[in-house]
Amino acid sequence: MDQFHDIRPYNDEEVAEVLYNLVEMPDFINTIIGFRFAKWPSFLRAPLGFAVKFALKRQIASIKNVHDFQTIVANYMERMIKTTTTNVEYRGIEKLDKNTGYLFLSNHRDIAMDPAFVNYGLYLAGLNTVRIAIGDNLLRRPFVSDLMRLNKSFIVKRSANGIREMMAAFGQLSAYISTSLMQDQANIWIAQKEGRAKDGLDQTDPAIIKMFYMSQKKGKVPFAQAMANLKIVPVSISYEYDPCAFDKANELHQKSTTGNYQKAEFEDIDSIKNGIVGQKGKVVVTFGDVIKDNFDTPDDFVAEVDRQIISNYAIQSTHEAALALQHGEVSNNSAFLSYLEQCPENLKETVLAMYANPLKQQHQYLAK
Repeated sequence: MDQFHDIRPYNDEEVAEVLYNLVEMPDFINTIIGFRFAKWPSFLRAPLGFAVKFALKRQIASIKNVHDFQTIVANYMERMIKTTTTNVEYRGIEKLDKNTGYLFLSNHRDIAMDPAFVNYGLYLAGLNTVRIAIGDNLLRRPFVSDLMRLNKSFIVKRSANGIREMMAAFGQLSAYISTSLMQDQANIWIAQKEGRAKDGLDQTDPAIIKMFYMSQKKGKVPFAQAMANLKIVPVSISYEYDPCAFDKANELHQKSTTGNYQKAEFEDIDSIKNGIVGQKGKVVVTFGDVIKDNFDTPDDFVAEVDRQIISNYAIQSTHEAALALQHGEVSNNSAFLSYLEQCPENLKETVLAMYANPLKQQHQYLAK
């Protein structure tokens, strides 16, 4: 019995059937039409639906396994990089061994693009792509779940209710991650905490580290050794421009002024779309060092992850410009000033803080 059947990515032998069913989902076809042909008149939706389904069936006919699917994804990724970034730089990737499975513990700015950029760097370097941790809150539409699991995503059950159900979900997740790394020699990507760091401040949730330890704790493996077994590599992802910055600022502003923010039903899906198509400027992905077995407690381990993520974070011109403007100084970054002109007036201070915070946080760490 497959103990991970409800959370794991799809296997090669499942790909063809999942793709066939996906193309038959009206919600999936309608979403593509809305994404690609939003400005076309509504009376064309029926013929567009037929054309989209026909084109997809031709494309999926050549996809026999997960690698074939990810090759198609890589083609779209290349196109996205050309149209939405000025440069993508990878630092520290040369330290990785292609015969080792790593747990990439990453800061989190963008729902889809963070693991996508990590994946693309590994792909270019000839390393195995990652199995991606994704919260079930993003999978309210069945076709999204199928697409993610085809792309080597596994599900984190954030919606589990009650202590017993939550502990069972954490135990299953911990066992899956340990099995992936130590038996399959597969790479894993997971964010350092639940949800994006909307304010630009990166901080690891100790609960994530404790979850990693759960499956090895049963074998009485000491904490430090258990963490070393997982070969955890902190990853810092830096965007010159965040395509979702104004939306994040709106959420933060509403929470600070009213104490509450209610997400729209498919707001996360919109964030995924905006993160993909929005302008990002320069993107820098920095792989840190594998954390060794000299951290005996979760708090000590968290401190090391935070140290690497924050100190390795690539400071960009937008971060420097935002901090200067916060201090009342004149910035000569005309591109960032033009960008701010598009921001609603009541959100500008929040957006400035979002861009300035990574630089402030790094200054604080380097001053210690």
